[in-house]
Amino acid sequence: MRHLMHRHLGKAVAGAAIALTGTAAVVAITLPSDAGAAGGTDHPRSRPAAAGAPGPGDGQGPPPPGVVERTPAEGARGRGRDPLTDDELRRARDLALPRPLRGAARNVTRKPGPEPLTTDLAELTPAETGLADPPRRATVTFYDYRSDSYLTKTVNLTTSTVESTDARHGVQPPPSRAEAVEAARLLIAAPLGSGLRQDYRDATGHDLTGPGPLSVTGFVYRGRAEGDAPGALGDCGQHRCIRLFTKVRNGRWIDTRRFVIDLSARTVARLG
Repeated sequence: MRHLMHRHLGKAVAGAAIALTGTAAVVAITLPSDAGAAGGTDHPRSRPAAAGAPGPGDGQGPPPPGVVERTPAEGARGRGRDPLTDDELRRARDLALPRPLRGAARNVTRKPGPEPLTTDLAELTPAETGLADPPRRATVTFYDYRSDSYLTKTVNLTTSTVESTDARHGVQPPPSRAEAVEAARLLIAAPLGSGLRQDYRDATGHDLTGPGPLSVTGFVYRGRAEGDAPGALGDCGQHRCIRLFTKVRNGRWIDTRRFVIDLSARTVARLG
């Protein structure tokens, strides 16, 4: 019995050695041609193939180099439900807010002109859905910090006319990137921003003097519509109020969610 076990064990070891040898051969075959260069061993399998010799795999040689093609030229006008072109975006904003009217509104930094929010392709009317070339319309939205109003204009890009205008108070759409950056600027400069400034210094070893080194995302705070709105937060909802997700660029998060920045009054308050 002992002799028989030794025989079986010897066969198993031999089989394993053969399997390992076969595996090593496969690995050697599939290594790239310069795999032995680092070790300085001139193994036959590591030598580069002769010129014109078939490459690995399909025998067709290395693939040709990639080609970067130019982006197709964008026309001045889209068709049907094509996204708005760059030219149409500019025209839509100019039609919605002609220059003589821009001085009557203010943006988030209190400069002339309302704060631009979105410019989107407008929906077609039921009668226009079956047309081969329906009119192109855009819906343009702004926020006017002088009157705390949300402005919506629908412009017809085919006829270059403004078809409808709407102004509402107490409507708070998601903030733009410019509004989030301005909210961060106000928070950093405020006494309540001392914790943010200290956390940034702990994370980077540098002083935080502006929003440039931060990645910020804003979301609207509607005051009493979300629960208790103590003190200065009572105007939020009618005022444009923002809370922030804040992160050091290529670094860690800093929790600023309990701060509310009133962009209309340019003040900072804390929840809780």
